[in-house]
Amino acid sequence: MATGMLHTHYLCVVLFTLIYLVKTVLLLSDRHELLESFRKKTKILEMIVSFGFLATGVYLMFQLPFVSTLLVVKIALVIASIPLAVIGFKKKNKVLASFSFFLIIVSFGLAHKAKQAKAGQETTAISGKEIFEDKCTLCHGGNGKLGLNGAKDLSVTSLNHQAIVDIISQGKNGMAAYSDVLSKDQIEAVASYIESDLKGK
Repeated sequence: MATGMLHTHYLCVVLFTLIYLVKTVLLLSDRHELLESFRKKTKILEMIVSFGFLATGVYLMFQLPFVSTLLVVKIALVIASIPLAVIGFKKKNKVLASFSFFLIIVSFGLAHKAKQAKAGQETTAISGKEIFEDKCTLCHGGNGKLGLNGAKDLSVTSLNHQAIVDIISQGKNGMAAYSDVLSKDQIEAVASYIESDLKGK
């Protein structure tokens, strides 16, 4: 279910951003009649997308074991952008509308940066257990059973060693690929740890 929520959230984010991009461009280019027409035609869609964006975001946030500072900043920026957008487009204030869209873009940029920073942390550990605890426990948990953000229960996996290596290397669904972060030996060590210490336990 978490994987479906994650994909739905990404879809809502993209649609939400596109709607506000079009509205901002129309306002800045003084195409007020076209802007009003677009607002009327997309009013219901915008309400659905906004609700989906917020609902899936809240759901995913409560799946996390802790809330990072960057996530708090992202949420604050999105919340701040909403009244600015409402006032900006209602009063046709280009500065407020542009600033609102800027806050939305910055908030999404922060989320992407946080994800890259987490995936790009250099790991010098050779121990499969150490690497697993550093990279994988947030979603899989220490025993492989946590299942957050769509993570599979590693204790009941039927995958063989090579299949585990492939998923760690290439990623799957919401899981990041680690082929550029971990060496082949480190990936092998994690796969071996999953097979020997988590699988079937």
